[in-house]
Amino acid sequence: MSEQGSPAAGRRAPGELESEVLSALWAAGEPVGVGVVREQVAGDPAYTTVLTILSRLHDKGLVARERAGRGYLYAPLRDEAGHAAAGMRDLLERGGDRAAVLARFVSDLPAEDEKLLEQLLRGDMEG
Repeated sequence: MSEQGSPAAGRRAPGELESEVLSALWAAGEPVGVGVVREQVAGDPAYTTVLTILSRLHDKGLVARERAGRGYLYAPLRDEAGHAAAGMRDLLERGGDRAAVLARFVSDLPAEDEKLLEQLLRGDMEG
């Protein structure tokens, strides 16, 4: 029996399939069709399920699509780091007191990440 609040066996958490589809697109490194994405996603999802996820990602402005015969080829509009950074900015925008959110974020970083952030802010390294 599953714990209350956890997904049922075989079901993904909300947003997990979108993340897997984006990961498949990043791994492909070039525009690909639904079938190629489907092969890279765990659990053998239906073709129509992957197509729906790709359409939603396109509607959200996260992937580009171009006509290829009767279908489309899909490619991410941001690389993985850009996608993560955009998500962090979105969370910061919704977090209320920006200074408090940033202070908590930095205070919770491991020492090596804090040092890396300091170097990036000083311009000592490329981002």
